[in-house]
Amino acid sequence: MSQPITPFKIAVDDKVLADLHERLDRTRWPEAETVDDWSQGIPLAYLREVCEYWVSSYDWRAREAGLNRFPQFRTSLSGGGDEPLDIHFLHVPSPEATALPLVLTHGWTGSTVEFMEVIGPLTDPVAHGGDAADAFHVVAPSLPGFWFSAKPVRPAWGDGRIATAWDELMVRLGYDRFVAQGGDWGSLITTLIGAQDLGHCAGIHVNMPLAYRSPDDLGDLTEEEMGFLGRLQAYQGQESGYSTQQSTRPQTLGYGLADSPSGQAGWVLEKFWAWTDNDGHPEDAVSRDELLDNVMFYWLNNAAASSGRLYWESFAEFSMGVPTVSIPAGVSQFKNEIFGASRRWADGVYTDIRHWNQLDRGGHFAAFEEPDLFVDEVRASFRHVR
Repeated sequence: MSQPITPFKIAVDDKVLADLHERLDRTRWPEAETVDDWSQGIPLAYLREVCEYWVSSYDWRAREAGLNRFPQFRTSLSGGGDEPLDIHFLHVPSPEATALPLVLTHGWTGSTVEFMEVIGPLTDPVAHGGDAADAFHVVAPSLPGFWFSAKPVRPAWGDGRIATAWDELMVRLGYDRFVAQGGDWGSLITTLIGAQDLGHCAGIHVNMPLAYRSPDDLGDLTEEEMGFLGRLQAYQGQESGYSTQQSTRPQTLGYGLADSPSGQAGWVLEKFWAWTDNDGHPEDAVSRDELLDNVMFYWLNNAAASSGRLYWESFAEFSMGVPTVSIPAGVSQFKNEIFGASRRWADGVYTDIRHWNQLDRGGHFAAFEEPDLFVDEVRASFRHVR
């Protein structure tokens, strides 16, 4: 028997918002950092400023109404395993009858809020100055344990199972042929959708290609590849502490973040400084209200531990290497992505690359930072499989 698809609308209780404001007002702040930059983490003055704005000026009800402008649903997915989960997703059909179904997958510290400004142009290109032939029916699920998707109560919801579940979702929606796009964890899930090749996905597009050379195969590096390795080494040495914590002890971290909205905000916002294409400040890339929308996606569902647990679930799977994808693929590398890959590295994983582009601006949160460029890249990539 087919599982029901239930309409969903964000409606946060006033008591939850009052509790948030009370907690923010009662924050016990640490002393300031001993440096005049972000090298010790998010600066005290900036985080206090954001939290004061969160209480006094951020209008959740207006933001909530904006987030509700696209149809949302929940349905139970198994991903081929036991104990299915209720998954929250946006489903925005195109007015164009020939539109291509597309599943968009976010990562951490992101959410479906990243896609708010790209859904319109993707689903209705004519209304945004584009060509009807580029239209998509857009589906954007929230990862298990994120936003209003249910939280796993036992292990076994890693990226491979999520990839299978997304195929299950698209078929349930009536899309027997679809394409997939993702960044961050969404890149791995999208890559796995392509690698599993369950007969429904016609092509993929990623904005963080997962293709690395082994240490035994580094003797003939180009200058570009040396630069990519340098970025990876810098990430591992200076930026990966969050990843180590979440892949080993997500529960321990969760106790602090679940009790402190200022702590949750700091944990998320610091990555928007580190990973966006900015001039020294995260709000150069993403507006303050949009940043707080994204933080709310973690706070309102108490998702600190459950979202971090995806690292614990998936790192063992990811450490075994990235499987080969033989279906058509597109790769777009934005300027300030955490790490990147040369074309020959990417060819080793994505064996049928139909679209390849390296962009001179944008960062890790491509749809959030550069929605127009992101839309252009998605359209260009999937013209090859229509």
